[in-house]
Amino acid sequence: MNAEPARSPMTIGDVLGLLRPEFPDITISKIRFLESEGLVEPERSPSGYRKFCDADVERLRFVLTAQRDHYLPLRVIRQRLEARDRGEGAPAPATRDPAARAPERRRPRTLVAADTTADDPAVRLTRRQLLDGAGIDEALLARLEEYGLVRRAGTHYDGDALSIARAVAALGEFGFEVRHLRAVKAAADRQVGLIEQMVAPQLRRRGRGAHEEAAETAREIAALSVRLHAALVGAGLRESLDP
Repeated sequence: MNAEPARSPMTIGDVLGLLRPEFPDITISKIRFLESEGLVEPERSPSGYRKFCDADVERLRFVLTAQRDHYLPLRVIRQRLEARDRGEGAPAPATRDPAARAPERRRPRTLVAADTTADDPAVRLTRRQLLDGAGIDEALLARLEEYGLVRRAGTHYDGDALSIARAVAALGEFGFEVRHLRAVKAAADRQVGLIEQMVAPQLRRRGRGAHEEAAETAREIAALSVRLHAALVGAGLRESLDP
């Protein structure tokens, strides 16, 4: 009997489509985050696109199952994956019986269930969860909303709102006020506009996975822009502060 031929390399959009029926909360940004944490390492094409294989998909399934069914932190999941890579036979996380889950529709993830160290916009938070998770008070959140730094996603807040609120709270320890951050918000809005212009040709394509690839490209450009910004700020500070 002939061996089953290997599947051709998959884009991140293809992987999203394979995993979403089992993990409805999965997003491209979540897959990218898990890659940045070293939990999956897809190959890259000469043009820089990710090329996932079946083993990468199974690795992602292992991670997502461990998070969903056992609420394991990434540190523990990484240790189990490393043990498997060494051939030590670490047990795969047991999947709950689908029949037992059927009567109850999966609820959106909350601050309690989510890994709140992850930059995952799919997290859904109530106003109280956002306040508690970011360690801010109602007055500060109201100012963040007034200046457009934090916005509701329907009746809830997402992971971006939590990340922004935490960053603002940390900056507040150095004397920053919300009004000082208007320039930062304006610069970010200009950068978003520039990135949207760059990926517009991809968005106009009608091919399979075109939208997902455009989103991936936009996030990669954004990550590079953040690195460039940090380097420029660092260089400027060295010029002004170094003896």
